[in-house]
Amino acid sequence: MPKVSSLIVPYASYLRVYEPLAAFPEPERGHWARYAERDERPSYQDELRRSLSDLLPTPPIPVPVHESDDAFVARVDGVVCVCPWRTRLRGWQALGDLDGQLLPPVLDAVLPPVVRRQAAADYEHWLARNPDARPWIRSATWHVPLNWFVLVSDDERDFEESAKDAPPMLRYRTPMVQARRRVARGLKALKEALDEGPLIDGLLDVGRWLEEFHPRSLVELDYGGLVHTLAQDQLSDDHSAADVAEGIEALRKGDGEGAAEAYARLVERWRAVRDRQQAN
Repeated sequence: MPKVSSLIVPYASYLRVYEPLAAFPEPERGHWARYAERDERPSYQDELRRSLSDLLPTPPIPVPVHESDDAFVARVDGVVCVCPWRTRLRGWQALGDLDGQLLPPVLDAVLPPVVRRQAAADYEHWLARNPDARPWIRSATWHVPLNWFVLVSDDERDFEESAKDAPPMLRYRTPMVQARRRVARGLKALKEALDEGPLIDGLLDVGRWLEEFHPRSLVELDYGGLVHTLAQDQLSDDHSAADVAEGIEALRKGDGEGAAEAYARLVERWRAVRDRQQAN
């Protein structure tokens, strides 16, 4: 593996799906089987650094020229599961979201219009040949979307304090069948209590995405670089999945006050992160 900078690239969270090797056709299955046996594999920070390094040339390269052959690997009950990076596809999709995230002068300075137009044309051409393509990874900057927390349970929370050579880690992992079941239950409770709203729309979207994967997959919610925006005691006390579950259960019971209290805890917890975003 090539040597990379020790610079930490923060501020993004991730929702990942790890599929068993049986879900992949040959020859891709063989590639991932061999890949999983490697002693060293790149991390999510390496993935981010590579993406950011493509923005340094003039003109910048917003989308990798070639698709990545890297992946994240997990073993579930002895079964090897992989989560392909698919950085090229995700780069195209992220490019399409930039219009709503950056002011036009800033966007034009970072990625000139001619570069964006060419990338959009390349994506359209590629998508015509790969109409069923979908990413195994979703990312969000400066927050964790509330609908992601619906997929997991507080007892699946895995927190590790920072060590001498490693930053803190906060993530949840759950079987796909559990994630889908929670989506269905959450949507039922929300639709009965609310006519519409961003939480319902987001949960519908992520539920459709999950249906595209093998039923024996693993779903992972990873705070990623967001751990660098929160103090360790804040991370230790962060039980956002429990608050979301409590809020949905309160709505199911018609307890508007209880739902509001759970939501208030979430807002207060993430205020520090939003303040950092505005400062940057």
